[in-house]
Amino acid sequence: MIIINNTIVSEDFIQARFICDLPRCKGDCCVSGDAGAPLEDSEIGLLEDDLEQIKPFMTEAGWRVIEENGVYDYDDLGNLVTPLVNDRECAFAGFHENGVSFCSIEKAWLEGKTEFRKPVSCHLYPVRLQNKDGFMHINYHQWSICVPAKRKGEKAGLPLYKFLKEALVRRFGEDWYFQLEKKILARR
Repeated sequence: MIIINNTIVSEDFIQARFICDLPRCKGDCCVSGDAGAPLEDSEIGLLEDDLEQIKPFMTEAGWRVIEENGVYDYDDLGNLVTPLVNDRECAFAGFHENGVSFCSIEKAWLEGKTEFRKPVSCHLYPVRLQNKDGFMHINYHQWSICVPAKRKGEKAGLPLYKFLKEALVRRFGEDWYFQLEKKILARR
């Protein structure tokens, strides 16, 4: 593991190779699971403020869930998460004609309708963050739906931390990322 400030980076994360393979997984991380995507407190207001700009990219079922329940829910541990449609896909998930899911929040961002890209937990996936013992633990969540991404990353030799550079910088800052890269390279 690597410790940087108040973060602990897991060995699995350091060793992983990864490149999302949407044609193979069809964005199933937005559809499967037992809860919605983790949300930070600050993201609730951003979602609420930009909901009208995001709405055109959402499914009708997703919009109904948001209208009835709001932009967030709680998981079994009481953590903030995105709401689900029928206990399945994220309420903010949309679907292309070929069945591949997309994030309606990110789609609105890509079209310049909002400055909020998407929840940072989604941007960081397959990484999951966990506050524990005064540290933010950075863990690689290994899930069977991401096996094609793991294979693609291994074939290309792309470390997960490089694949997620933009998301890691967004969450932890450029200096933190520079320290991570330096510590990983020093281990070789």
